[in-house]
Amino acid sequence: MDVALLLALGLLAQIKSDKQPLGSVIYSIQGPGVDEEPQGVFSIDKFTGKVFLNAMLDREKTDRFRLRAFALDLGGATLEEPTDLEIVVVDQNDNRPVFRQEAFMGRVLEGAVPGTYVTRAEATDADDPETDNAALRYSILEQGSPQLFSIDEHTGDIRTVQVGLDREVVAVYNLTLQVADMSGDGLTATASAIITLEDVNDNAPGFTQEQFFMEVTEAVSGVDVGRLEVQDRDLPGSPNWAARFTILEGDPNGQFTIRTDPQTNEGVLSVVKPLDYESCEQYDLRVAVQNEAPLQAAAPRAERGQARVSVRVQDVNEAPVFQENPLRTSLPEGVLPGTPVATFSAQDPDTEQLQRLSYSKDYDPEDWLQVDRATGRVQTQRVLSPASPFLKDGWYRAIILACDDASPPRTATGTLSVEILEVNDHAPELSLRSGSVCSEPGQGSGLLLGATDEDLPPHGAPFHFQLSPRVPELTQNWSLSQINVSHAQLRLRHQVREGLHRLSLLLRDSGQPPQQREQPLNVTVCRCGKDGACLPGATARRAGGAGISLGALVIVLASVILLLLLALPVALVARSRQQSGDKGFLHGLQDDLRDNILNYDEQGGGEEDQDAYDINQLRHPTELAALCRPPVRRDAPFSRGCPQAARVLPSSPANIADFINDGLEVADSDPSVPPYDTALIYDYEGDGSVAGTLSSILSSLGDEDQDYSCLWDWGPRFARLADLYGPP
Repeated sequence: MDVALLLALGLLAQIKSDKQPLGSVIYSIQGPGVDEEPQGVFSIDKFTGKVFLNAMLDREKTDRFRLRAFALDLGGATLEEPTDLEIVVVDQNDNRPVFRQEAFMGRVLEGAVPGTYVTRAEATDADDPETDNAALRYSILEQGSPQLFSIDEHTGDIRTVQVGLDREVVAVYNLTLQVADMSGDGLTATASAIITLEDVNDNAPGFTQEQFFMEVTEAVSGVDVGRLEVQDRDLPGSPNWAARFTILEGDPNGQFTIRTDPQTNEGVLSVVKPLDYESCEQYDLRVAVQNEAPLQAAAPRAERGQARVSVRVQDVNEAPVFQENPLRTSLPEGVLPGTPVATFSAQDPDTEQLQRLSYSKDYDPEDWLQVDRATGRVQTQRVLSPASPFLKDGWYRAIILACDDASPPRTATGTLSVEILEVNDHAPELSLRSGSVCSEPGQGSGLLLGATDEDLPPHGAPFHFQLSPRVPELTQNWSLSQINVSHAQLRLRHQVREGLHRLSLLLRDSGQPPQQREQPLNVTVCRCGKDGACLPGATARRAGGAGISLGALVIVLASVILLLLLALPVALVARSRQQSGDKGFLHGLQDDLRDNILNYDEQGGGEEDQDAYDINQLRHPTELAALCRPPVRRDAPFSRGCPQAARVLPSSPANIADFINDGLEVADSDPSVPPYDTALIYDYEGDGSVAGTLSSILSSLGDEDQDYSCLWDWGPRFARLADLYGPP
């Protein structure tokens, strides 16, 4: 089957079969453009085999069509094998080239050398790229004068072609670009290229004037003095434009600084350290300016890169100044009033102004200090308590003011810190004054002794425990061993008698100088069990020896009786004088003793109490043996049923202590007397009172038979009675 391609009246091709004569063959086609999308583009005459084009073709959509042709006889039988029919759409220049964007942006440094790449312009063409219909060429239609940029006609690369790019002259360039197909002779399109010159530091900053004049007051800091104006042609806000100022000379003490105002690029001169008019009245500064970014090597230097700044200082009244603030000193604790503390004086910096300073207290919570208004001399005016709540870690703080007499006056504040030094003025004391140990030396853990000291370190612990050197025999039976800095252990060396033992210990602290004190210690020696604790039978013995001894009680009673005997004659004389002026006031009532007032010198049980106190204790010791009484205490040893006979007085004053201690031990062990904490009662009342009785005052039948005028003679204690019952 032959295919002939024809281009007339839409006729594309004709299919002809060699198997049958014309008119006896039926032709048909299938494929894209016929029965597949896009449908209806092609059709065929079934009797002649001519293929027709029914619609416009677009190569940019479909560049070729592949169809299959069939030949059948009139009965529908296949005459030949199907034939492939390929229709190729030939391209025509029916599409203009198109730039990928309307404006191309580019950036390049000012002063760039020729040939520097800037940006690339790109365009496309929908025509067949294998034909001249899509052969594109680029060109620059317009860029102004001079010609500083060029474009590659094949690639579209834009580059610099000359020197002289200066941002300060022209910052942005606008180029008009063109692209054309058919190698530049066909259809065209245009676009723009915007090229921005990037700034470089090719302009040095310079001051607007050669010298600046400013004024500032003294004794202030952190204030602005004035502004230094500069010019720079580089891009504002960039490091090439930002100015940096330096003080080259005239400020050896660093009292000034210059910062840059980011908005105006001006230099702001300020004072960072207070100025002193008396030291310097005027400062002449030499200042330089440069950019943050380094200047290009080829850039010209500024004509006014340096300037002079004259700052005149204005004199004002300044506050006094303490030479040492805070002032620290120290005093021992407990110093007396009037003790000098320190001289907290100040100086007035205004040497050209005659002023007088005065001193006062601003803060002294304990009112401990006194300040001399003229000299600033500080001394104590009372004793500071060590327990003051205003003592912080041993330091006392006060605030002193110094004020001048200018108008208006200025005041300075000074802090006085006084360290209160600890003084070793307290000796250590035993924490426990009594205890018990086992009678067997190897039994129990001994007696743990502790000590305390009111002084603070280093005048306290470690403590030194020692048996009293005044009683050397204590070391024969007792031993003391140091456990730590504040405790020691007391032990028995040998077995001693059970009962109360009074020891004397010497305690010494570690202060300078050390303080020591001899203190008594009551130790009860008792029988102990296996656990090292005293047995119950030994408890009463410890209690019985813990109070006042009988010998001491006898001394007290004897003193009371002696006072009574001395007061008795005085009372008799006073009574006889009263009876002479009695006028029979109490006559006839001496035998009525029922309501007599009995004068007791100590607490007692009254008339019926006759056995509460053993009067034998007041008798001579040689008579005690015959007057033994049954024991009244079960806690005393049964071997001491009667008091011992009189002992021989010591022959030497050195033995008096032993004599007294032995007597106390004998009295404590006497079972015939009650313990020390019972009421002290006399069992002998007496035969009556020589003073008579006052009961007749209340037992009379009426007031008319009584004469109360004698009440005025009885002294001030009876003045109230005389006022009530006496004659007017």
